Amino acid sequence: MSSQTKFKKDKEIIAEYETQVKEIRTQLVEQFKCLEQQSESRLQLLQDLQEFFRRKAEIELEYSRNLEKLAERFSSKIRSSREHHQFKKDQHLLSPVNCWYLVLTQTRRESRDHATLNDIFMNNVIVRLSQISEDVIRLFKKSKEIGLQMHEELLKVTNELYTVMKTYHMYHAESISAESKLKEAEKQEEKQFNKAGDISVNLLRHEDRPQRRSSVKKIEKMKEKRQAKYSENKLKCTKARNDYLLNLAATNAAVSKYYIHDVSDLIDCCDLGFHASLARTFRTYLSAEYNLETSRHEGLDIIENAVDNLDARSDKHTVMDMCNQVFCPPLKFEYQPHMGDEVCQVSAQQPVQTELLMRYHQLQSRLATLKIENEEVRKTLDATMQTLQDMLTVEDFDVSDAFQHSRSTESVKSAASETYMSKINIAKRRANQQETEMFYFTKFKEYLNGSNLITKLQAKHDLLKQTLGEGERAECGTTRPPCLPPKPQKMRRPRPLSVYNHKLFNGNMETFIKDSGQAIPLVVESCIRYINLYGLQQQGIFRVPGSQVEVNDIKNSFERGEDPLADDQNERDINSVAGVLKLYFRGLENPLFPKERFQDLISTIKIENLAERVHQIQQILITLPRAVIIVMRYLFAFLNHLSQYSDENMMDPYNLAICFGPTLMHIPDGQDPVSCQAHVNEVIKTIIINHEAIFPSLRELEGPVYEKCMTGGEEYCDSPHSEPGTIDEAEHDNGTEPHTSDDD
Repeated sequence: MSSQTKFKKDKEIIAEYETQVKEIRTQLVEQFKCLEQQSESRLQLLQDLQEFFRRKAEIELEYSRNLEKLAERFSSKIRSSREHHQFKKDQHLLSPVNCWYLVLTQTRRESRDHATLNDIFMNNVIVRLSQISEDVIRLFKKSKEIGLQMHEELLKVTNELYTVMKTYHMYHAESISAESKLKEAEKQEEKQFNKAGDISVNLLRHEDRPQRRSSVKKIEKMKEKRQAKYSENKLKCTKARNDYLLNLAATNAAVSKYYIHDVSDLIDCCDLGFHASLARTFRTYLSAEYNLETSRHEGLDIIENAVDNLDARSDKHTVMDMCNQVFCPPLKFEYQPHMGDEVCQVSAQQPVQTELLMRYHQLQSRLATLKIENEEVRKTLDATMQTLQDMLTVEDFDVSDAFQHSRSTESVKSAASETYMSKINIAKRRANQQETEMFYFTKFKEYLNGSNLITKLQAKHDLLKQTLGEGERAECGTTRPPCLPPKPQKMRRPRPLSVYNHKLFNGNMETFIKDSGQAIPLVVESCIRYINLYGLQQQGIFRVPGSQVEVNDIKNSFERGEDPLADDQNERDINSVAGVLKLYFRGLENPLFPKERFQDLISTIKIENLAERVHQIQQILITLPRAVIIVMRYLFAFLNHLSQYSDENMMDPYNLAICFGPTLMHIPDGQDPVSCQAHVNEVIKTIIINHEAIFPSLRELEGPVYEKCMTGGEEYCDSPHSEPGTIDEAEHDNGTEPHTSDDD
């Protein structure tokens, strides 16, 4: 292939790369246009809704005034009538006149109801729609700022790829040039040697020999110089190609992550709270209409059904499907060899192997640190999102109290103003919401930056690991881990053989119980005992996350067969201990509630009679293995005890069910997690409240039981929620001492 042909092909490769980058740039611009159009459509929708309710409020007010005028016109007429004077005299009315009075009374009542409806539309519904409009503008602006930063990062990555690609092409061209010069020198040397041989045959004169030797030395010196130049250029080309391949992997990983994950998350940010807030507004309207006129329920059910179907996830998928060409990930960048270079792998041969190995270890260390830090940010992000959802889904849309009538003529507005119309409460909730939003976006931005960096570094790490492994296998003919030094073995404390051979966390609980001889896994018993001693009044326990460092420390101690909570000293953070307990159940190989019984348990929610529902749950759980039932009995007795302190810890059975539902009862694949989670929480709540009726007693099933007073002290047992005598009766009836967490 001629140099002109190679140069032309090189230009075609560059042009193809620039076209691909240009297409991505166009997609990024169009994405914001789609999101902006979505926001504008929502604003127009909200504006139309505000105008509609404003006009409807005017109609309701006008209707109310007309009813009041109508009632007053005939009431004044009655006051001058003979029947009215007769009524004032002996307090008796004829039945037709009494009906007439009731009709007028009902008319005044309807007038007050429609005035209330006007008040709700003007001062509640319209205000809420206006606030949602402000939220849409604010959230889109914040999301766009983050999106622009993400776009800049993508373009920066593609520019870096272009730079290293050009560098590689340049060094490769220099390497080819040096190689051709070396070959030319080798040809001259061969030619000179052949010529020298011919002259020696002809027996040249003795005085010509020094001149021939000088010429040979010059050619040899030139060859050595060109050989050194070729080796230098070859090394530069190899390093440049390695950098190009590493950046190629990182660029493809970053682009893929953006289109597959980040765009979806960005749309979620734009949608943050919109559907929930709009649902609350519509439910306020529905409540007012239902209380005004029950005969209109059939038509309003259609609206309620539409409100119930407000789904941010479905809307997001719809938008992405409508604009499929904009949001679908582009083709991966392919390796573009330069001028016929067919090497498309990172070279791990000497002299770059040591450099790559050092680079691999640096990436490995950096990734480990980044993943721990980013996991902490993610947990904070999840907790903040849960807080935001709690704020946005508060059920404050019921206005039934506004339609309560009494003989008093006092305006309903004064009563309503103390509840949903309270400006102080609205302002406080709104300030808390916006503050939480700000914190969420800060953490979301931090999480995105961290995950983007992890994605790029992980791509380079994996490629280096594969390359180093292949390099060593090629040299040694073995399948050992890639030429990495073995990790030093840490000295560990001896632990029981049965515990050592089985994983505690992320393992099989039944197998662990069978082989360890612990009826209740030590981590469960010890964590519950510690919370019993020091955490029953801890506000937000199991909801507020603990320190990830301390959680890992406690977890590792249990995994080694130790009990880090054995000392009766309140030195550990309660939230971290609670986090370890949830972490254990969440990571079980088989969930505490088997997936094959998920549908059976969910179906019990349809049973309205509580006693029948409890009996049905009992019949389902009784089929589980004995070891699992004992652990369940122990755990739910503790959760019931903890809920008795809900005045202090704010964790009633429902809140505990929200925390433990996803942990204990995993939703099978193929099920809608949004609709199923509420049912899961209801099942767990029912078991917490009715645990004594569901699980067998100590007499029916021998095994450890949970003690409410684990210190044995009188002062600790003085809680107003405690049930004196429960433990004593169990001991008396069975003749055995209940199992405590100190027995181990």
